[in-house]
Amino acid sequence: MAAYLQWRRFVFFDRETVKEPPGPDGAGGKPFALPPGIAVCDSGRGSLVFGDRGPGPARGSAGLRFPLVCLNSALHMEGQIWFLPRSLQLSSFQAYKLRVTHLYQLKQHSILVSVGEDEEGINPLVKVWNLEKRDGGNPLCTRIFPAIPGNKPTVVSCLTVHENLNFMAIGFADGSVVLTKGDITRDRHSKTQILHEGSYPVTGLAFRQSGKTTHLFVVTTENIQSYVLSVKDYPHLELDTHGCGLRCSSLSDPSQDLQFIVAGNECVYLYQPDERGPCFAFEGQKLIVHWYRGYLIVVSKDRKTSPKSEFAGNEAQNSDKQVLNIYDLCNKFIAYSSVFDDIVDVLAEWGSLYVLTRDGKIHVLQEKDTQTKLEARKSLLLFMLFRKNLFEMAINLAKSHHLDSDGLSEIFRQYGDHLYNKGNHDGAIQQYIRTIGKLEPSYVIRKFLDAQRIHNLTAYLQTLHLQSLANADHTTLLLNCYTKLKDSSKLEEFIKTSESEVRFDVETAIKVLRQAGYYSHAVYLAEKHAHHEWYLKIQLEDIKNYQEALRYIGKLPFDQAECNMKRYGKILMHHIPNETTELLKVLCAAYRPSGDSEGPGTLEGKKANSEEFIPVFANNSRELKAFLEHMTEVQADSPQGVYDTLLELRLQNWAHEQDEQAKEKLHDEALTLLKSGRFKTVFDKALVLCQMHNFKDGVLYLYEQGKLFQQIMHYHMQNEQYKKVIEVCELYGDQEACLWEQALGYFARKEEDCKEYIAAVLKHIENKNLMPPLLVVQTLAHNSTATLSVIKDYLVNKLQKQSRQIEQDEQRIQKYREETTRIRQEIEELKASPKIFQKTKCSICTGALELPSVHFLCGHSFHQHCFESYSESDSECPTCMPENRKVMDMIRAQEQKRDLHDQFQHQLKCSNDGFSVVADYFGRGVFNKLTLITDLPSGKAAATIEAGLQRELLIHTKRST
Repeated sequence: MAAYLQWRRFVFFDRETVKEPPGPDGAGGKPFALPPGIAVCDSGRGSLVFGDRGPGPARGSAGLRFPLVCLNSALHMEGQIWFLPRSLQLSSFQAYKLRVTHLYQLKQHSILVSVGEDEEGINPLVKVWNLEKRDGGNPLCTRIFPAIPGNKPTVVSCLTVHENLNFMAIGFADGSVVLTKGDITRDRHSKTQILHEGSYPVTGLAFRQSGKTTHLFVVTTENIQSYVLSVKDYPHLELDTHGCGLRCSSLSDPSQDLQFIVAGNECVYLYQPDERGPCFAFEGQKLIVHWYRGYLIVVSKDRKTSPKSEFAGNEAQNSDKQVLNIYDLCNKFIAYSSVFDDIVDVLAEWGSLYVLTRDGKIHVLQEKDTQTKLEARKSLLLFMLFRKNLFEMAINLAKSHHLDSDGLSEIFRQYGDHLYNKGNHDGAIQQYIRTIGKLEPSYVIRKFLDAQRIHNLTAYLQTLHLQSLANADHTTLLLNCYTKLKDSSKLEEFIKTSESEVRFDVETAIKVLRQAGYYSHAVYLAEKHAHHEWYLKIQLEDIKNYQEALRYIGKLPFDQAECNMKRYGKILMHHIPNETTELLKVLCAAYRPSGDSEGPGTLEGKKANSEEFIPVFANNSRELKAFLEHMTEVQADSPQGVYDTLLELRLQNWAHEQDEQAKEKLHDEALTLLKSGRFKTVFDKALVLCQMHNFKDGVLYLYEQGKLFQQIMHYHMQNEQYKKVIEVCELYGDQEACLWEQALGYFARKEEDCKEYIAAVLKHIENKNLMPPLLVVQTLAHNSTATLSVIKDYLVNKLQKQSRQIEQDEQRIQKYREETTRIRQEIEELKASPKIFQKTKCSICTGALELPSVHFLCGHSFHQHCFESYSESDSECPTCMPENRKVMDMIRAQEQKRDLHDQFQHQLKCSNDGFSVVADYFGRGVFNKLTLITDLPSGKAAATIEAGLQRELLIHTKRST
């Protein structure tokens, strides 16, 4: 690895600003200004080519940077492509409706490939332009196609085209690469396919042609791959596991064997298609990389505005200043270096380099002739002095001739090397200290790693930190030097004197001090710089000061206190359970950092979820119970898991308690918690807990709350609590009548004497008429101890009731017969003799009858207008019609039932499977008890008729079943 700080620097290029050509009046000399909105550019075929990105923002993805920014913000035409020839006469044409995002000008053909957008959204279009042919005055567009990998809309990140016009590759921000093979200027003779898919944005593409073999280099933000395009299936090889940013890759010319150049922030790497080549340690965040006539052109951030060492990482510095370096890799010198204000791009055309800056200016870099380069080399004579070890004279001469700082640094380095080789290490380190900022620190550090020279290394590292040029590795090395020297005073001075500005990486210092056993110093740094995790790790794992760690957590803001209690809560609970429990109570109720002087309402609502801390109390059930009880008292809306765990704890304590008084108290606590109403949504879980711990009262309470009356009775049956069974039936029998039937069956199966309980059940069944007598007898037949005397009273009462019912039915039948005879006589009289209407009042309005009037044979008379107003039918009496309809409905129901009975009997006789016929009729509800809901009749006779008919229908239904 070659370090660029050791390379000679020359000025082999002259820098000028491109100026406008003189006008007809001879006026000129103003800096040439590009049109506003220029964002992308390329060069070739005698022109600089520009494209404007339009007013929309540049799109990108995570980790991908689009560095090209519009040069000006003034209003302008959008989607234009501009051509700037050597005469500086700008011309343009409208290429896209919105913006141009990428341009690629082929060097051997008058073909320009562009990517842009004609509509909003992610819809990039690729257009191929033939600059030699015209279409209405504009270049001819020979091909247009969408630049989308498959059907996934994504942003184009880079573009490259092979000079033989047979390959074109497009990279995307989602990690895809689309390859077009064939004639890229025509749709018909080309084929497009997805060549590469990955997870990281594609930042660079380059074709390499070697004989008949074609390679494609693909670089992303995280890796570099090489594809062989001249072989079927396009085999590929991963060359490295790190990548680069946009525009930080290029392809060299044959002088460097057509190697692929990738510029990282630490080094520039060169790659062959099958392996990695040499690398060069060029520091700084790289922005642009190009290759020009054997020179490597690198644009990077200006390190002078914010100096960092070579170990400082890849973070970009906030500076608009950028450095353009031109390197000669073969001869290992810097041909040119200069600072510019925000470079947009560097283009090569007409034998010169053109640097475009954001302010719209163009700077030209013209390479000097060979004679001028030789004159520059004469400055090397200065170094002849210190080659003869006349270093002091060389230094004075360099200062008198105002040699730049890089030249002086090289003299100091040579002087230090001379003293080091003579064994004067103290003098050598003083000279090396004077090179800080120019010479790589690693060059000096490697010389003084020996234990006998550790004090010299310490002095160098101290100065490096004082100048804020140290990185994490330097801090680690310096602290290790202090610890090996056991210089506690220097160590304390180093970590405690930097009150205003920290000149080292704090986290690295903490790690080193902890590893070396300097726990107090590590804790000091962690607390001072708010590295809470390191502070707690050292206190708990190394010092084992649990009280101090808990106190520290109590001082943290809510989010950090919550996070650290989840992480270290178990350790603290194991060693200091009471104090840890108290902190958790505060954290989950109304947390406020200890020592906070803010008002009481400033942290309102900052409460941790108490359920999440339950695992912290593993093997600490006493503290867990206290914590859960506290949370239920101060926070009634605590999570359900809090109540579930508290119930389980109380049941466990109750189950294992031996003292009767304490057991009774725990029993009451568990039952009170169950009755709090917090287990309605987790009924099953609470029931399982009670059953697991054989908590009888809790099980019965939950059964009752869930209206599981049968489970309550079965529970008492399993425990043979006969009186409880009867009590359950009495309490809940009205809600579930089947409880009495189950109770009778339960007592019937008992072989012991249960006559008292059977009698009680039978009495209720008789009063409520819950079971047919035959079913009662069949149920009790299973009990060998139940004699006829047990059901004697029940059967006698049943038979007496049925006898009385039969008598009542016979009386109704006789009454119906007499009533029928009377009605028939009336009918005969109506047929044989005239009917005299003697009514004087209207049956509706009770007013005196007046003609015209309406009379019915039933004896009712009406005014004609009253009849027309109230009558629903001209042939029916309005007064008798309701009663007549009731009778007709009962008759129709009876006839329908009779027909259904006959049909059922016929199907039953003719069917081979009588059971299926009966099951079918059961499913249709034929055997259900018939109940007619009617209005109460106004007359006594009508009520008697209805009751008789209903009774007959019921009797007929029971007989049919």
